[in-house]
Amino acid sequence: MESYLRTRVKLEAFDYKLLTNVCKNLAEEILSINGIVKGPIALPTKKRIYCVLRSPHVNKKSREHFEIRIHKRLLDLYLPQTKAELIDYFVTIPIPPGVSVKLY
Repeated sequence: MESYLRTRVKLEAFDYKLLTNVCKNLAEEILSINGIVKGPIALPTKKRIYCVLRSPHVNKKSREHFEIRIHKRLLDLYLPQTKAELIDYFVTIPIPPGVSVKLY
C-alpha cells in the first residue's frame, strides 16, 4: 500500500465562476496522477463594503457604497509523492491570474 502525503490547498478569488473552474481542473489533474481529492469545500465569502462620498465638498449625506466579495474554496489533496516533487508539480499546473493559491 502506498503512503499518501496530505496537502491542504486554499484558493481565493473575486470571481466564483473562475474559482469553480480552477477547482475542477486541479481535481482532474490530481486524479490523473492517482491522487485522492477531498472537496472543494466552500468557505464563507468575505464581503468588504466601502463607503465613499459622492461629492468632496458638499452633500455630506450623499454617499455611494461599493463591495468586494472574496470567494474561498478548500481542497484536501492526498498525493503519492514526496514533498519536493509536490511543489514542482504545483508549479506546472496552470492557474489563471486572479486566483490566489496557498499550500498548507
